Amino acid sequence: MSNCIAQELLKKDKTVLYQTAPVLLDRIIDYKMSKQKDPNNTIYQSVLNVDLLILDDLGTESLNSMKLSELFTILNTRILNLNHKITKTIISTNLNIKDIFSNYEERIGSRIAGYYDIYCFFGDDLRFKKNKGSL
Repeated sequence: MSNCIAQELLKKDKTVLYQTAPVLLDRIIDYKMSKQKDPNNTIYQSVLNVDLLILDDLGTESLNSMKLSELFTILNTRILNLNHKITKTIISTNLNIKDIFSNYEERIGSRIAGYYDIYCFFGDDLRFKKNKGSL
């Protein structure tokens, strides 16, 4: 579903960034800890300013205080248009809302619960069905 939405926005010349939560947060932390900073801050700015950010597999990352802080900044900036630009974010996760509140601090959980439409998809895992057929 996220890929279909991304394709339609790309056709309309919108910018899209699709990344898993673990990779995205690790890259941001690596960038911030690097001694060779990008003077234009392009890595971080692209995450904050892209028209559509697709954050996949939220809940599979190993959490620490730095990652929680970065996740909060990303969500809050994009929700409140602190980047002075209307941006949208899609979050995919296998966590339910109760898990989100227990795994993440309340201010992250409340933003996800309060500012996002939550859709639950049910059914067989298509990746499992695909692999099972080739066994």
